[in-house]
Amino acid sequence: MKKSLSIFVAIFFVLSLVAIGTNKPTKTPAMPDDVKEVIQNSCYGCHNTDSRNEDGKKELDFNKLDSLSKIKMISTYKEIGEVLEKNEMPPKKFLERFPDKALSDDHKQLLLDWSKKEAETLVKGM
Repeated sequence: MKKSLSIFVAIFFVLSLVAIGTNKPTKTPAMPDDVKEVIQNSCYGCHNTDSRNEDGKKELDFNKLDSLSKIKMISTYKEIGEVLEKNEMPPKKFLERFPDKALSDDHKQLLLDWSKKEAETLVKGM
């Protein structure tokens, strides 16, 4: 009985280590430098794992983007484009306090092109 319990504990311990080792660390996903710069300036403050903005973090967490399923990633990239096209981000209330975070037309187009390209690349890879 003791031997069976010891084996069970050993197996449980090994499986626990394997499970811990498979967790992906949160990180900013790979993206072109120009896109990353715009996101860092205008988006990342609310849309990251450590943000105090619970709604922004819930809607989009750039740190977890790479860990989403392909379907969810495609949906997220499409939603980024839709939100930008509707001029919903950054929110007007936020921009009243932080006007320097506003997206120029060029930056908006850069993010639109990037999100569309990423979604199309993922669809082609399915």
